[in-house]
Formats: sequence, C-alpha cells, structure tokens
Amino acid sequence: MSEEFSVSLTPPFSPYFTENPELGGSEHCNPPRFSCTQDTARDGGKSFPFDSYLTSGSLKRLLLKLDPSPTDYETDTIEIFGFQWVTETALVESTELLFGLLRQKINALESLNQPLSFDFGHIVYAHQFINLFGKNLTNVSLFEEHCENLIYGLIALAAGKYSKVRPSEAFVSQIYPCMCIKEMWVLIIQLVDHRSKGSSLEGFWGLLSTMLRKLFQGPGGTDVHYICNVVKCKDTLGLCWWIVAHLSPLYQLDRNGNPEERISIPSNWKFVEELLKRSIDVQAGILEDQLRMYLQCCLSLCDLWEANLTAATILWDYYSKNLNSLFNISWLGLKSLATVSKTPFSMLEMVKTCCADEHSPDLYKSDNSYLIFLRIIACLMKKAKQSSGIHPWKQIKGRIYSKFHQKKMQELSEVGLQNFFTLFLLLATLAETEDVTSRVLDLLHFLIPSMLSSSQKTLVWRGHFAFILIYVEKNMDIAVLAEKLSNSFRETAKEFLVSKGDYGQKHTHWSLLSSYVDGVQEVFETSNFLQLSEEKLLNYGFSMFLPACRESELSAVLHFLQTAVSRLRNIHSRAAQGHGNAGFQVPVLSVAKERHLAVAAALWRNFFPFLKSLRLSQTPPSQLADTAAGYTLLALDIPSSAPPELQPQPFVSMMQLFGWDDMVTPQLVSRYLSHLIANRTLTEALDGIGNAAYQALTIRTWFRCVLQMYVDQPVGVNVRTDTEQILSEQFGELTRLVFKLPEVENMFIKAQIEPASYKQDIKCALLQFFKVVGIVYSSLQTLYEKSAMVSKCLEYSGDILKYVKPYLTKKGPVEGLQITYRTVGYLVRYWASILATSKAQQLLFRIIDYLLLPHALFQQDKGLPAAMLSAVRESLPLFLQGLSIISRQSQVQAAYVKQQLKTIIEQYFGRFLPSTPQALNAGNHPILLALCDSVQSPHTANLRKIVMKVINDSHLQFKGQTPPPRLASVLSFIVDVFQRSRIVEAADAEFLLPAILKCIILVNEPLVRKLSTKALQHVVEGCREVPQGEAVSYVSCILRQFIQEYLWMYDYQIFSILETLSVLDQSLVTDLIPTISESLKMSEHKRGLGRNAASREAYKRLLSHLGELGQNELQALENERPSS
Repeated sequence: MSEEFSVSLTPPFSPYFTENPELGGSEHCNPPRFSCTQDTARDGGKSFPFDSYLTSGSLKRLLLKLDPSPTDYETDTIEIFGFQWVTETALVESTELLFGLLRQKINALESLNQPLSFDFGHIVYAHQFINLFGKNLTNVSLFEEHCENLIYGLIALAAGKYSKVRPSEAFVSQIYPCMCIKEMWVLIIQLVDHRSKGSSLEGFWGLLSTMLRKLFQGPGGTDVHYICNVVKCKDTLGLCWWIVAHLSPLYQLDRNGNPEERISIPSNWKFVEELLKRSIDVQAGILEDQLRMYLQCCLSLCDLWEANLTAATILWDYYSKNLNSLFNISWLGLKSLATVSKTPFSMLEMVKTCCADEHSPDLYKSDNSYLIFLRIIACLMKKAKQSSGIHPWKQIKGRIYSKFHQKKMQELSEVGLQNFFTLFLLLATLAETEDVTSRVLDLLHFLIPSMLSSSQKTLVWRGHFAFILIYVEKNMDIAVLAEKLSNSFRETAKEFLVSKGDYGQKHTHWSLLSSYVDGVQEVFETSNFLQLSEEKLLNYGFSMFLPACRESELSAVLHFLQTAVSRLRNIHSRAAQGHGNAGFQVPVLSVAKERHLAVAAALWRNFFPFLKSLRLSQTPPSQLADTAAGYTLLALDIPSSAPPELQPQPFVSMMQLFGWDDMVTPQLVSRYLSHLIANRTLTEALDGIGNAAYQALTIRTWFRCVLQMYVDQPVGVNVRTDTEQILSEQFGELTRLVFKLPEVENMFIKAQIEPASYKQDIKCALLQFFKVVGIVYSSLQTLYEKSAMVSKCLEYSGDILKYVKPYLTKKGPVEGLQITYRTVGYLVRYWASILATSKAQQLLFRIIDYLLLPHALFQQDKGLPAAMLSAVRESLPLFLQGLSIISRQSQVQAAYVKQQLKTIIEQYFGRFLPSTPQALNAGNHPILLALCDSVQSPHTANLRKIVMKVINDSHLQFKGQTPPPRLASVLSFIVDVFQRSRIVEAADAEFLLPAILKCIILVNEPLVRKLSTKALQHVVEGCREVPQGEAVSYVSCILRQFIQEYLWMYDYQIFSILETLSVLDQSLVTDLIPTISESLKMSEHKRGLGRNAASREAYKRLLSHLGELGQNELQALENERPSS
C-alpha cells in the first residue's frame, strides 16, 4: 500500500471494483453532520437542520444500540475525499492512503481563517472508523474526560459571549454562538444522562455543576483547575446563572430535537440554591442590576422545574432585611425608580401580574428584584399547591410571619410599607385570604399613627382597600374590613372639617380622604352584585367633609358619587331581570334587593343633603347636574330608599328641586334635564302617574334657560365667541329634546310646519316655537279650546319678568339685554292674540311697564342706558306690531293698550330719530321698520295711524313761526314711510298734510322744503289711488282750510304749491278755484289797498294751467269791476 501511495497520489480502485455505469447514478444518504446554516423550507420547520445528528435520528438510534446510519453504506461504491472507493474493501486495502488524505484535509482545515460547515463532511468516514473501535472502549474515565473537555470548551464559548452582553440583555440573549453549538449541548445532555442511567455515573446537571463550581476558584494558584485559566469572565456568578437558565429548556427537546410538552424536566436545585446564597451574599457586594438578571434566570427555572420552597426561603431571608430598599438602578433612570402604587387597584394589579403564569422577557426593566422575587414565590407556591396541597403554604407562612414584629413594622418606610403590602396581598391571593388579612390587620396595629407621615397613612389605607378588593373578587363579605377603615375615615373627615384655616393640615387630610374616595369607587366598580356590605364604606364622614371641600376636591367626590349611583342602578337592574356574571352565583332576588336598598339608603343619607344645599348656588359645580340626574333615576329605580321629604313620588320631587325650580341656575337645569328627558323609562313613569304637566314645566324651564343664558356674565364686557359657543352647546341639547316632546311635536303637526334642524341657533328655535304656538291658537275654534290654550301658554312662559330681572337690575350684560328684548318681542308679536285675552292681561301690562316704559325712561336726569336702548331699538318693531294687534283685539282695556302704545311711540320716536337725514342709520328707525311690514295688514294700518298722529302732535307743531326741532329728520322719516310702503292712507292726509303745507310756506331751509314737497307729492298721489275718493276729499278740505287761513299772508308760496299740485291732480286744484278766488278778494279787502296786482298775476298764471274752468275764472277776474 505504501508503494502505491508513494508512486501516485491518485488512489487506485480496489481490485474488486468493476466499472459499472449504474453505480455512478445510484443515490445514497449523506452522513449526519454539524451545520450552522438552516433552511426552513428544506428542514420542514424543524429545530435543527435535516441532516443534523438529532433530526436525522442518528442520536436516537445510537442510544437504542442501533446502527446510527443504516443507509450510509448500502451502495457498492462510496466517495471519500473526492474519490470513488469500493465500500467493502476501502478501509482494509487502502488504510495508509486514506489516512494520508485525511491528514491533508486536516491541515487544510487548520489553515482556514473561519471553518466552513461543509468541510466537516470530509471527516465523517473517519468518525465511522473510530466508532468501530469505540464500541470496544470500556474505560469510563476516558469517556468522562472527553465529555468534560468538550463541556469546558462549550463553557468557554459561552463565557466569551457573556462578557459582551449587558445584564439587561443577558436573559434574552442565547448562550449558543450558532446552531451547531446548541446541537452539541443537546447531544451532550442526552448522551451523559443516558450513560448515567443504571450506573453510578453523574448525570449532566451533576457534571455541569461540578465544572461550574470550579470557576469560583478564580485564576492563579497551584490547586486551581485549569478551566479557571481558560474561562475568562468577570461575573462568574452571572455566567453560571446564564448557562443553567438557558440549558434547562433544552430538556424539553426529545432525542430527535423536537419540543416535547408536559414532560418532567430534571432539576438542579441543589446547585441553584448555592447560586442563590452567593447572589444575596452581602459581602459579595452584588448590585441590583446583577440581582435582577440572576432572579430572572431563577424565575425561568421555577417555571420549568418542580417546586422548591427552600429557594423562596433563601431569598426571603435577604429581602426581609431589605424591605426599605428602593431596589433601583441608577443608569435606568425613571424606569428603575421604586414607585408607590397610586390606587388600591394598581397595587392589586401589580400583585396579579406577579401571580401570572406568563412573564415578560423585559422584566429586567419593568420589575425590580423584589417584584421578581415575588414572582418566584408565586410560581413556587402554585406549583407546590398543585403537587402537595396546603402543606407548602403552612411551611412558608411561618417563615414569612416570623420576620414581622412590632419593631420591624415601625421601622418600615413608605417603600417598605409598599413592599409589605405587596407581599401579603400576593399571599392573600394565592393562599388563605382570611388568615393573611387577619395577620396584616394585627401587624398594622403595631404602627403608631402619630409617627407615620401623610404618605405612609395614605399607603396604609390603600393597602386596606387592596385587601377589600381581594375579598370582593372572591365574593367574601367585607363588613369587618370596611368598618375598621370607615371609622378611621370618619375621624379624618372631622379633622378636615375643623382645619378650614390651616391649609397645610387640610391638604394633608385631603390626601387621605381622596385615597379613601378612590378606594370606595374601585370597590363599587369591582363588585359584581354589591351585596358584600359595601354600604359600610359610606358613613357620616362624607357629610362632614363635603361642605369644606374646594372645587377640585368636590369634583373628585362627585365623580365617585356618579360612579357609585350608576353602578348600583345597573346591578339592581340586572338583578331584577335575573342576569348575573358568569362564574358567580347570582344572589337570591330578595337578598339582592335588601342589600341594594342598604347601599342606596347610605348614598341618600350621607350625600343628598349636601347636594340639595348646592342646587341654589350661583356657581354650582359642573358635575352637580350629572350627579343629581343619577339620584333622580335612583329614586325611580329604588323609590323606598329615598328620604321621607321626597316621598311619595321621589323622582318627581327630585325633578321639582333640580329641574323645574326657577331659582336653579340655567346651566345646571339644562344639563340636568338633558339627562332625564331622553330617558324613556322616566318619561313613561311620569305619564303613568298622570303627571302630564311635566312637558309644560320642561318647556317653561327651557324658555327660562334661554333667557338667562348670560345671567352669569359680567356687565360691560362682551361675551367672547368661545363662551357663546359653549353656552349654545349647553342649551342646544336641551332644545333638541324639548322639540321632541309630544306636546311640541303635536303643535308642529297642527301648524303644518317642519321643525328646523335641531342644531340650529337656540334663539331661532325659540322664535319658531312662538310662531307655531301662535298659529295653533289662531286655528282654534271654540272658546273652551282657546281658553285652555291661553292657560297652557302662560305655563310655558312662566314669570318672564322674573327671569330677566337680573339683566334689568344690572343693566347688562349687552347680550343679556338683547336676548331679553328680542325674546319677549317675539312673544308679544306672535302671541298677540293670546296676550289680548283677560287671562294674559297682567303679563302684558308688566311687559309694557318693565321693558318698554320703565320709570327711568321718564327721568330726564337718568334715562335708559345705551345697552338697554340698543336692545329696545332692535326689538321695538316686534313690540309695536304685537301691541297694535292687541289694541284691536283686546277683550278688555283696549283703550289703555292703545294709549300705552301711543306713549311708547312718543318716547322712542325722538330717541331713535337722527339729528339729520344724512345720518348713517337714518333709514333704519325701528318704528319705520315696524310700519313697513312686508305684508300690509289691519294691524299695520292701525299702527301707522297712531304713529302719524303722534308725529303730528309731538314733532310737527310750530310754536308761532318757529319750526319744531329736527324737522328735516321728521320729514325724511315720513317720506321713507311713504316710499317703502307705497301706500297712503286717508289718516296720513288728515294728520300730516296741514303740517307739511306749513313747512313749505314757513320754512326756508332748502332741505326742509324739498322733503316737504316730496311728502306733499306722496300724499296727493297716494290719496288719488284710494278708492271711493275718501282720501281726496280729506286733501281738498285741508287745502281749502289752508288757503283760507294763509293766502292773505303767503299768497306767492300758496300759488306755487297749487301750481305743483295742478300738475299732480288738476281736478283737485280746479275744485279749489272758488275758495282761492274768494280768499284772494278777502285778503285784498283786509289790506284796504285795492287790488293786489302781483297776487292776481300769480293767480292768473295758476288759472292758465287749469283748463276750461281756469279760463272761465280768468275771464271772470278780468271782467270784474273795480270795487269802489
């Protein structure tokens, strides 16, 4: 063979090998190998590559003493090192040649920078060769030596990786650099444990523990094991935890490398106990960041291994001495700070998290080491309880209880108390709840209240509530716990009440009281049936401290109260319907009603008197409406629980107090009613007891709320846009609900009007409502129906002057005055027929006296403020039109109403009349707007007649030759009336024409003469259009009187006027010829100077324009003999 190898490096075929083309195409399986690469598609989702020792089944067959590769050598030829060999004779006939090639391959592998996985395949045949001799190995120590060396190497690899990993990332980082190393660990575990069965050899955990213990010797020294010089790691303890924690899950893999669930995993608690003792060794100076990682590894082992309470007691010995520690990590920042639970619920949730079966891999940052310790206790206790029953709890209970005594309890800081409660809450959750709770109460008696800080007292109360929550969740009665805690609450509430001036002391007490309120709220939210004596938590302490609360404090209590009432109502409703929560036994209905009655009575007794006292406040808390609404529905659901003062119909009494009382603020009322009107159960109950008046009361309240929108706004400051929007939103919902009341809907149907969008402006909605009511009243036929409707409308409006009195008294704000006058103006205008009745007479007179003709209007030294005048100006047309209707339809006092209307016009015509016609608002006089209604009606004509008479009597009367003030503006107003209305009444000529003629002849001001001429032209032309010639007769009569009275003095001006009139209406002037001629002769006679040639010439000029009759009179004048 050596000669063959020396001659040629190309190995010859075996002399028994015959060339066969079919052999070249034969397939055979590749031998198993280590591989770092994994192809998911090729490997079929296996944990290891398909050709690995595990997946291929090689290990399993080997352990079963079967051929590990039964199909590897079934072909006639085999490829070794790139050459084909005869399978049966290769190792026999070519041994030296094969080992020579093997040495070449080994040298090639050693010279590689990074070994490639596929190169390992070249030595597989050598493995098979060695295996032939390995079957004959009987030296056990040699096997152990090889395993130890391999494990040492693997530990060294793990140490190299561990040194590069942060403690925060160690648990989630694998110890395997690659897949083949992981497979190698699995192979060693399986092989060592297999060899140890039925023999005295150590199992894998024993072998590994022995090796890891040697690491603690440290490098250097003569007796030190060589591994200490090979494995370089600063944190040897952490490395041991890391290796054990990551190797333990490998026991979940079977001999084929597949995960196997529900198998008993061998534990290594003995070594882990050693690690725990080293981890909590004070002298070792273990830091929190290291301890968290150690315990996280320990927790993962607790999940996998059987229970071992010794581990828990080892850790408890450490933590019982360090309960006051913060257990924080400086470099983690806020995440690592020890936090005290803010609520009992959060405290209990933290405990429940510790008891959970699943643990987040990010525990290092989310939990401190103490919380991880609690997770370990929870895990061990649950496992021990499953395997051994109650005995393990008794074992660990003594260890924990014995560490607490009077001195220990008094030494606890706030953090210590938090840790104390967290521990015992966990024990109460997992073990005997009553026993643990009783022990906690006994231990808390050791605390001296005077030595506790405010935060410590608050924490003690939260801890109490957390235990109550456990009782509630386990459906256990809380009477004993609740009474002890509520007694402390009552004493603190009393101290809070008497410390009104001491703000520091009050703040200290409030922190306690607020924690109590939060705790009670969480109890109500957690309880499924409210039949565990929850009413014991509601005592007189609430009645004592509520009056001393500030706004923010009161808001918190009212929020709790809403929650409690709502929760009680919902549970009571479910109980009445026979519904319950799955997993809990539903109490008997009679028992549930009794318990709910007790809770409801406590809510009424301890809270309602204070709520009732708040309702008349000018600035009630915003949540009062919500709370009162909840109590109203509670009175509906459990009426017998309400106090005697509200009986026999407590929910109706509640609505009277908070919804229909005119003394309650609009914001409170609107929010309160918005909750209730939408509640079908309540409205059906009101209908069921025959209380149909609730709709009228609700409409009246809505009416008042709209009027008093701005009652709280300061005077002299304009309401901001955002405030206006908030107010509109508050009352918008009430408006929408009012429009859905059956009464309102029926009126809209009768009026055949579609209600506008519910999102419209509430002021427009009110106007629409007035219009609909007016239309419905006008459609009624019988006197009985009309009388009933008037009574209903008076219910709707209520004491309207009382509602707006704050605005009138303060004379503001501007928005309040505007909405007052506009709303009442709408009412007078569209309810005029209703106000004309005797029933509404008093309301009408009060509106006139308080809004239109107040006393200040007649006091020259005072007068009305500008804001009020502006509001009157805007709404005066509505008032005037409405009063005009009333003056014509009033059943009684029609003359009085007409006189008042005349007085109103007299007072405001001049006030709103501009100084000159060219003023900016000259054409927007409110009386002008009232007269120029788009549709001329009898009431408009009536109003116009009164207005024109007032103008004539008060603003067109000359004092001798002196014209009245602002004459041009008055005439401009008259012209505007004629132009806009395009109608002239006979009354216009009767009242205005004499004054207009006097303005033309007596005033030389061009503007006055121009406006007077325009007015005269409108009168003459308008009268000509009046049927039956009545108006023309008035004009003719007035002109005749005017000529007779003034021709002798103002002949030229009169003839000029008559010339102008002749152009407009020749017949009118022609009829006046006899009067003119006679008046001319009379004027000449009075002078005694004979004929007035100038006058006669002017007269002749006039006659020349009057046709045939003019010519005849002209001829008569010329033929007239001179008088002697």
